[in-house]
Amino acid sequence: MAVEEFNMQHTTLYRKKVSLNMRHLFPYLIILPGLIFYLLFTVYPIYSQFQISFLHWVVTPGAVSPFVGLANYIQAFHDPVVLVAARNTALYIIATVPPQMILGMIAAYLLVTKIPGAAIWRAAIFLPVITSWVVVSYLFSYLFNSQEGLVNGALSVLLHKDIVIPWLQDTWTANGVIWLLAVWKGIGWSMVVFLAAFMNLPKDQIESARVDGASSLRVWWHVILPSLRPVITFVFVMLVIGGTQAFISIFLMTQGGPANSTQVMLTYSYQQAFVFFNFSYAAAIASIMAVLTFGLSVLFIRVLRERG
Repeated sequence: MAVEEFNMQHTTLYRKKVSLNMRHLFPYLIILPGLIFYLLFTVYPIYSQFQISFLHWVVTPGAVSPFVGLANYIQAFHDPVVLVAARNTALYIIATVPPQMILGMIAAYLLVTKIPGAAIWRAAIFLPVITSWVVVSYLFSYLFNSQEGLVNGALSVLLHKDIVIPWLQDTWTANGVIWLLAVWKGIGWSMVVFLAAFMNLPKDQIESARVDGASSLRVWWHVILPSLRPVITFVFVMLVIGGTQAFISIFLMTQGGPANSTQVMLTYSYQQAFVFFNFSYAAAIASIMAVLTFGLSVLFIRVLRERG
């Protein structure tokens, strides 16, 4: 009997130990498929991209791809088109990120204040976010077409004369249209994030500040904005990262033209890879962009936290 009781107790303890181990392992088992997917389709491609950037990569199966070291990077830093693409990428971020944040915050605040038809306005502002980049790019190409575009047609009617502005054939008007599309499409995303933040604001602090006689501007500056600081940091960093990845609208609307004047880093990298089949050089350009994006993200997060 003593042996049987000992075996039963040992079995019970073993089962409890196995059950406890399974409980600890269960969260890791849940995230394992996502982790494998992330490693296969994100980490490994990034690793391969950096590896290819140091080679003269030959696509032919079985062919030897000689190691060229930093030659592709040196070429990139001496390529005038890369400088233009880097400038355009920076201008894209500067021209699109602040308007998306400010207009998204204003829209969210107005919706929180229960304006008439808030649900309709919310849907209308968010609709561009879920609309395909391909669709809206072709839509803006049609609107700003120099010959039959609705914008030139509307200007002709308003000014009572024929207006033919080559919107997508001039450097700055083409960039302006690209920026306008990015702002219009991105306001809804910022609005949704800020809308959630506004709903969780410390209402007692806001009411206390107003009771103490603080003006609306002081309430915003000393209560609302400090409460929104983590959200503002998150939105800003995400929009900057999104700005460095601008591709579809530029590729479909201008193809980087005229004369490479609207190229950004990703469109030029794509052109080098799939038009000129210079995959190693394209990988080097993409790697430079990846490093800059990561560095800027870390820098912005630290600066905003310290100032906060």
